[in-house]
Order: sequence, then C-alpha cells, then structure tokens
Amino acid sequence: MSLPAAEQVRAAGAVLATEASRFSGYGWMRGTAGNLSLVIDRGPLVLAVTASGLEKSELTDRDVVLIDGGGRSIDPTDPRPPSAEAGLHAHIAARTGANAVFHVHAFDAVVAGHRWPEGVAIRDMEMLKGIGHRAHDETVVIPVIDNHQDMTVEAARFDEVYVPATDDVPEVPALIVANHGMYAWGEDAAAARRHLEIAEWLLRFQVATR
Repeated sequence: MSLPAAEQVRAAGAVLATEASRFSGYGWMRGTAGNLSLVIDRGPLVLAVTASGLEKSELTDRDVVLIDGGGRSIDPTDPRPPSAEAGLHAHIAARTGANAVFHVHAFDAVVAGHRWPEGVAIRDMEMLKGIGHRAHDETVVIPVIDNHQDMTVEAARFDEVYVPATDDVPEVPALIVANHGMYAWGEDAAAARRHLEIAEWLLRFQVATR
C-alpha cells in the first residue's frame, strides 16, 4: 500500500489537533483520553488517527498515525502505536461512509449510557435538527453498546445497533460505549464536530431532567 502525500497527512493532523484542543477545553478529552480520525483515502481505506498516549490539548499536525481498514499502522517508519480504538474508527468510517470519526469521554454521555443501557430515547427537542432529525413527532435513540478491549468485538456490537439511513429517516450519527465514552461521525470534521456537540447537549439534558 502506498502512503498518502506528507502534505495531506499534515493537513489532516492540523485539523485533528485543532478539534482535540477544542474538545479538551470542554473537558471531553482529559489527559490522553479520546481519539479522533479523518479518512485520507478509500481505495483502500486509509485514516489518519491521533497517536496514542499524547496529551490531547497539546497535539500538533505531526501527531497522527496512518491506519488501514483494520486499524493497523501502515507506515513502517512510524514507531508510534495508533490509538487502541483505531479499529473501531476504521469500521465506523467503512460502515457509515463517514470521513471523520470523533471519540471523546464526555461525562454526561457515560452517565446516560449507564442510566439507559438499551439506548437513550430523545424526542420533542429542537436540537435534534442538528443531527438530521425532526424536532417533533419522532423518537430518536442514541444506541449504547457494552465496552470491550477487542475492537473486532466492538465493531460487531456497532453493527448490531447501527441503523443506516433510508430515504425517509436519516441515521443517528452517534454512539455511546458504556462506562467509556461516545463516538460521533460525519462527512467531514465540521459535521462530526456538530454531531458530537449536539448529541452531547441532548444527552446532558436527558441526564439533568430524567
């Protein structure tokens, strides 16, 4: 597999560093927790994912690792390991068609997953429009899966709860991993950020009012 151009990788790294700094400021990526990725290519699938073990508020455009569709590092000259969750990033990108996948440890998302392990049902909220759904007369469920250290197991669990978009109903672009954190994705970094921020707001409301 040929590697993407260095300029392309650095550009992706700059975007991810900016987003990681933003989410760290929210308290969602404390210390080294969480990971973000962008699709670099789809023929075959290649993603840039934030490198493991780094303080997420201090990332630079060089702090990404290239992975394949199985979450494995593809650059033999890069000794840094990809994130432990890289395989799930790749799976979500492949399964949903998303070009950005963001994973953070937002506290209220973890609380919501603990409180509603079968999924968090939300309806009649104006903010639902921000994840592509109607503000009224529709129940939107943010799914919850159990946590596991094997990302092939997590990928299978994702497939069990993921509902692809239809002509009438869009997907729900967010997922809670119980006792761990949440994922959100989108066609680009801006969409993934929007979905993440809005899903977190909705989950925070549910936790505060139920």
